[in-house]
Amino acid sequence: MLIRVRPIAISVAVVFFFGLSIVGLFNGLASFTCCKRAFIGAALAYLATSLAVNIVNAVLTSAIIDSHTNRQQKETQRAS
Repeated sequence: MLIRVRPIAISVAVVFFFGLSIVGLFNGLASFTCCKRAFIGAALAYLATSLAVNIVNAVLTSAIIDSHTNRQQKETQRAS
């Protein structure tokens, strides 16, 4: 039920890498400069996406746990 972090983060990082490299090339930067900046941007995008997906997973896990505990409490109240 949880979201897989790595595939999403890698996809976002790849999009950022190519996006930043294309923007750099259109602005007249050297290829090596575009590559360095795109790599750094992709690494930061990977880290930010990983953090965001982990936060979403924590929220989902908490909601699932709350749902199960509420269901168990209702069942024990009905049995009493």
